[in-house]
Amino acid sequence: MPLPAWALTWRPEWVALVLMYWCMALPDRVGVGIAWLLGLMLDVQQGTVLGQHALGLALVAYVTLQSHQRVRVFPLKQQALVVCAYLLLFEFVTLWIRGMMGTPPHHWSFWMPAFTSMVLWPWLFIILRDLRRTHHVT
Repeated sequence: MPLPAWALTWRPEWVALVLMYWCMALPDRVGVGIAWLLGLMLDVQQGTVLGQHALGLALVAYVTLQSHQRVRVFPLKQQALVVCAYLLLFEFVTLWIRGMMGTPPHHWSFWMPAFTSMVLWPWLFIILRDLRRTHHVT
């Protein structure tokens, strides 16, 4: 998704958001393996250390699968807070790996994608739920 230069640090974590939705909606079909593969593809696409996003997305998928029955019944605002917490975990794993590689971020805006993703979660949830129901994905 193209964004202006000033907004690049605010870019939502689209892959993680969509992965969390499908882990909650279809936990028997979408899991840690799919998250690992998506993470590897994201690593190749962004040119990061191979396994950086894979580890973060696999961890997020695992935590989402462990709590999906509770989180699905929460109102959308509470779901957004849980999504923010899971994405902060994802960002922390990314920060940890980047720190081990010697390239830690030098600004607090590194954490902002989790918060912009939290704001977008209710709309993304509704859109994906309607798509899943329209196309009878079960």
